[in-house]
Amino acid sequence: EEFGFATGPLIVLGCIMMRKCHLNTCPVGVATQDPVLRKKFKGQPEHVVNFFFLLAEEMREYMASVGIRTMDELVGRSDLLEVDESAMHYKSRGLDLSPLLTTATTLNPHSSGVIKVMEQDHQLDRALDQRILELAGPAIERGERVSIELPVENVNRTVGTITSSRIADRYGHEGLPEDTLHVKLVGHAGQSLGFAMSKGMYIEVEGDSNDYCGKGLSGGKISVTPPADLLAKGFVPQDNVIVGNTCLYGATSGSAFFRGKAGERFAVRNSGALAVVEGLGDHGAEYMTGGRVVVLGETGRNFAAGMSGGVAY
Repeated sequence: EEFGFATGPLIVLGCIMMRKCHLNTCPVGVATQDPVLRKKFKGQPEHVVNFFFLLAEEMREYMASVGIRTMDELVGRSDLLEVDESAMHYKSRGLDLSPLLTTATTLNPHSSGVIKVMEQDHQLDRALDQRILELAGPAIERGERVSIELPVENVNRTVGTITSSRIADRYGHEGLPEDTLHVKLVGHAGQSLGFAMSKGMYIEVEGDSNDYCGKGLSGGKISVTPPADLLAKGFVPQDNVIVGNTCLYGATSGSAFFRGKAGERFAVRNSGALAVVEGLGDHGAEYMTGGRVVVLGETGRNFAAGMSGGVAY
């Protein structure tokens, strides 16, 4: 099951809710890249651990008061909630909110349940990375240069991520020497191409790519270009979108080169990657704290809003 704790754990670590996260001036060193301010951070893992122990103890007390022994029994029990009439505005007191508290099992008595009752199959054994790993052995095991060419479809998501995890397991954050593993993909890459890709891996796409391309890029290199036969027919890259929205979100290092335009929210929260693109939608380079972004064309609205580091051209 999943549980949301909002800003509680953040407060425990020292956040004082100054609402300056986007300005790089956090006075307690939580949300800043400034080395002087980061020294002010006093949070410890033990603080969060203790918070959750106390939270669990209080939850147990509430559960006992309504006769519940386990969390599995509690999930979905909206019938245990009631409307606080004293908090209702005089204009809303006539509303009947009871339908909002109807349990899921009442609405759908033949459902599979409200808690986890079966394992989810992510079909990772069918991921394109499994084929890449078969061919990339010499690169990962011995550091030899390997070049691979494979077709790609938009159902192939997070291509390069499993392979990068193997590189990170073996070589850590340092990864492999640049371009040790060169993977050329021909076609339409699915979402999150090159997510968290390690140093030493280069994915070249001849075609296009969906949203989140290069998300969390961690040292790897990505290039996306239109097919040569399309260019020969007069296709103009700088006038067409070649990658989707939210590319290079939270990238920390590495590089990306896109021969064409990108969608919205390009390089948001980029903290160290280099990117070259031929145009952007709205909100590009928002909250960027490091790295370089070169836009060889127009940008949309709100470019570099909240940007506190790095350089954008």
